Amino acid sequence: MGIETGLIILLVGVTLVAAAATLALWRHDRELTRIAELLDARDRDDASVPSQITLEVRSAGLVALARSLNAGLERECERRIAAERAQGAFQQDLASLSHDIRTPLAGAQGYLQLAERATDPAERNRYTEQAVERLDAMRGLVDGLFEYARASDPTFALDLEPLELMPVLSEALLAFYPQLSARGWEPRIECADEEVRVLANRGALDRVLANLTVNALRYGSGAPVVEVVASGTPVAAANLGAATKRSQACGPAPHAVAIRLSNPVAEPERIDAERLFDRFYRSDAARTGEGTGLGLAIVARLVAAMDGHVAARLAGTTLTIEVTLPRA
Repeated sequence: MGIETGLIILLVGVTLVAAAATLALWRHDRELTRIAELLDARDRDDASVPSQITLEVRSAGLVALARSLNAGLERECERRIAAERAQGAFQQDLASLSHDIRTPLAGAQGYLQLAERATDPAERNRYTEQAVERLDAMRGLVDGLFEYARASDPTFALDLEPLELMPVLSEALLAFYPQLSARGWEPRIECADEEVRVLANRGALDRVLANLTVNALRYGSGAPVVEVVASGTPVAAANLGAATKRSQACGPAPHAVAIRLSNPVAEPERIDAERLFDRFYRSDAARTGEGTGLGLAIVARLVAAMDGHVAARLAGTTLTIEVTLPRA
């Protein structure tokens, strides 16, 4: 084979290699263009677009790209589903809130109309008092909404300080002594260490304990029992951040104080313990009574703002709500 023949063969080989490389680049470019068109179609919410990207041309780079894009598409789909569920829940909350506002308002308007028509002073006063009660109920709802919105603000923060728990707990129960006494209930506090302290905000802790007591009075069928259990050693303020991250990720921290309020309930089968801290949630047994369904939702957010943890459980006819705060 002469030199000229060898050069021709070499030239043909180079040409074929160049042609193959050009074809491969063209196919890759076409595949990338197709992927881009699929993504654009998804952005336009085209229902005919498949949920996952499949490849017509496979290479290590394209496979890696498709895998990464599919993972991102799956996360986007999950976020969209979560947003749709949240929107649906929000619409239900609005419907519930609208009903809760209209009911006392309509009642107040009705009683005021009756009071205007009444000729007997005693009857007029009775209608007026009924109207005032309805307006007070509506004011309580509005106040609860404001407090819930404030506690749910992402920028909401509380100043925490070491507090002796027993005096705060005793004062909280004492504030409801008339209501407890009227039912013949005598709450019991069980605490092995009466000098135990927690890292908390005094105002927020007062509100948490008050809401828990109101919940027990409103829906309970017997006197509450409050158990205080301290675990581990006190958490130094400098280590509070680490304890908080562990608590949020895994539940109550090992260096904590648990406040467990338990009381019997009349119809435990109508209570969903997992939903007690949802906004506007009220058990089936409580839908015709007082309350907005915000009391325990506020508790959950205030406890979270104090780097704590809250949970509820039903055992037989006993409902227990447990608030865990860092130990000081």
